[in-house]
Amino acid sequence: MAHSAVSPSAVGQETRFADASVKNEALSSAVSWPAVLAGAFAAAALWLILLALGAGIGLSSVSPWSNMGASAAAIGIGAIVWLIVTQVVAATIGGYLAGRLRTKWTNIHTDEVYFRDTAHGFLVWSVGLVITAAFLASAASSMVGGGAQLGAITSGRSTTAQADGQASDPNAYFVDTLFRSVRPGPNDASMRAEAGIIFANALRQKDVSAPDKTYLGQLVAASTGLSQTDAEQRVSDVLTQARQAADTARKAVAHYLYWAFLALLIGAFCASFAATIGGKQRDHVVAI
Repeated sequence: MAHSAVSPSAVGQETRFADASVKNEALSSAVSWPAVLAGAFAAAALWLILLALGAGIGLSSVSPWSNMGASAAAIGIGAIVWLIVTQVVAATIGGYLAGRLRTKWTNIHTDEVYFRDTAHGFLVWSVGLVITAAFLASAASSMVGGGAQLGAITSGRSTTAQADGQASDPNAYFVDTLFRSVRPGPNDASMRAEAGIIFANALRQKDVSAPDKTYLGQLVAASTGLSQTDAEQRVSDVLTQARQAADTARKAVAHYLYWAFLALLIGAFCASFAATIGGKQRDHVVAI
């Protein structure tokens, strides 16, 4: 069997190509993590500062008195606009800082430099968003825990637990509506709690079963003095109001999340673009 011979020149050429590829590979990473972290912390700090400012402006615009202060629609529009402004300002400054503070890459093609700067800006936006979300989650849990502890000290554990349950139950208002009576008398807490469980299950099931409706009607009739027919009609009316309120809240949350998604996309673009500007200025710095 004949064996094909490999010429020494071909072997030498392959060796030179291998050496050239090794020499062209940088020893350091393409990501300047110190610059990314610096820009991310700056962006997160600006997000929090602007968020606090926006919350202060919003609270100043709200009034407990009717026909005074900004309307709910105006406050909602203002919150969306402020969210977009916050993303643009914070992400732009964070991305620009990452571009200016990164190391200068030598012997790299211009397109590769542009890609790396864009990636640095996107990393700044991503890390800054995670930092902000973690801080807000920690702050919210601390506030809830501190409020519950303060309530236990001032009001007693049993009273606080009952108040917290009423405050956290979104159906408390509608359950109270069921038992409104023209004959004020002592409230039966156990009856209201039982009605609240049935009421919540009816909202989850999209409809109330006939036995539950009859039983709720009996509870309402016993508490308010209404007839069984009128009590069951009240149950139906209140359930309809609760469903409408839940649907309105769901649509409002969905609407806000759509705008939040758009604002975050704008922030990612601004951070990436600002990083390319900062990186371009960084490369044109002349050593003195």
